[in-house]
Amino acid sequence: MDRRTFLGTVGAALVAARHLRAASLGRIGAQLYTVRGDLEKDFDGTIAKVAAIGYEEVEFAGYFNHTPAQVREALQKNGLSAPSAHVDYATMSNGWAGVIDTAHAIGHEFLVIPWIDESLRTPEFWPKLADQLNHAGEATKAAGIQLAYHNHNFEFAPTANGRRPYDILLERCDPALVKMEPDLCWMTVGGADPVDYFHRYPGRFPLVHVKGMSKHEPVGSTPLPIDQALPDITEVGHNDIIDWARIFADASEAGIRHYFVEQDGSKSPFDSLAMSYRYLRGLQF
Repeated sequence: MDRRTFLGTVGAALVAARHLRAASLGRIGAQLYTVRGDLEKDFDGTIAKVAAIGYEEVEFAGYFNHTPAQVREALQKNGLSAPSAHVDYATMSNGWAGVIDTAHAIGHEFLVIPWIDESLRTPEFWPKLADQLNHAGEATKAAGIQLAYHNHNFEFAPTANGRRPYDILLERCDPALVKMEPDLCWMTVGGADPVDYFHRYPGRFPLVHVKGMSKHEPVGSTPLPIDQALPDITEVGHNDIIDWARIFADASEAGIRHYFVEQDGSKSPFDSLAMSYRYLRGLQF
């Protein structure tokens, strides 16, 4: 093989490798909180519409008075899987066994704590939360299910002792018992760099939430109220300041296996889900 042929072969291989890597985003999912109003009106029809967009996975945030058997039937009918579900923080102390039973019946692999009420967010609370998560994670692990925690922006505002609650949780939670589901948009709003966390805590982030942000306000010591940030959330890749290619280039190190698109308050949720899906399906990185 002469030099020109060799260089051409190597160049073609590199191009092919880049295309293979771009295809490694894998199965793209939808967080069904995006279509919560539609699920309440027409559960089965909404599940079918989400599948028709192209999504292969969904993450639940409530079952809207449907039994586990009914939920599982709707998923199977539309060729979907539901690897995870969001469950209230309070259920860790009251009704956790029932939550685990429901997860088994539907087929969830993850249970995710998604929100902490503002009244609880004192500096003393976060170490206690880590201990609670570890305790609940022991029960889920014994049942073959992984516990995880989902953030907003307030976990990145330093507490009175100057530490980020998110860092406290990562340091104090047992990596085998508690994983993280970083909401990459809220993390950005909080002034944190997802890639930095991926490098510092490799393998701790098997699930992520994906949504766009149209602008980034300066981050102060007090987190931006959620309702003030919501109007700036946008579809992934559309009027969006977040560098998704840079973030997902480190997906393997982070341990990401599931990508859930979410829109917190879209006026046209199915259109939003479709726009984000098309962008992510074509993303090159």
